Amino acid sequence: MPPGTRTGLRILGLDPGSRATGYGVIDLVGHKLVFVACGVVRPPAEAAFAERLRRIHDGLVQVIAEHTPDEAAVEDVFVAANPRSALKLGHARGVAMIAAMGRELAVHEYGPRQIKQAVVGYGLAGKEQMQRMVRLLLSLAALPSQDAADALAVAICHAHHGGRLPPARTAGLACGRAAP
Repeated sequence: MPPGTRTGLRILGLDPGSRATGYGVIDLVGHKLVFVACGVVRPPAEAAFAERLRRIHDGLVQVIAEHTPDEAAVEDVFVAANPRSALKLGHARGVAMIAAMGRELAVHEYGPRQIKQAVVGYGLAGKEQMQRMVRLLLSLAALPSQDAADALAVAICHAHHGGRLPPARTAGLACGRAAP
């Protein structure tokens, strides 16, 4: 659907990684989150690092062209035990951000705890808990993969922290109570 014909805000969430970069697209219509798409850009494992980065970039450019988001949100780098892994993750994040910014999207960054807090209501939530909550919040028929769920969680976090959803909306859901 062309950007001018839909109602609401379309958000692209990105969970970067050099082996798998998750993406999730949601629409925020009023105070309602609507699932659009999700998936994983997975370059060939045997490809050289630079080639994997190019494939991630090209895959995200294709996702952006297909779903025409209005804004993007990216998970911020967490502190990794292995400096080499952290550096590779930083490269993948940079590629994801350039793919979005190259299409004139504003890019917002959120830390892992902030994302978990926005989605589950607990900053130390586990991956499975995040997957289940993403499924619940977006009324999905099945659990998305962990990479796709993480990306959808980034988009959901942006919907909240961008000041577009009232805080009580997810706080009630995250604790198992009905939202007002």
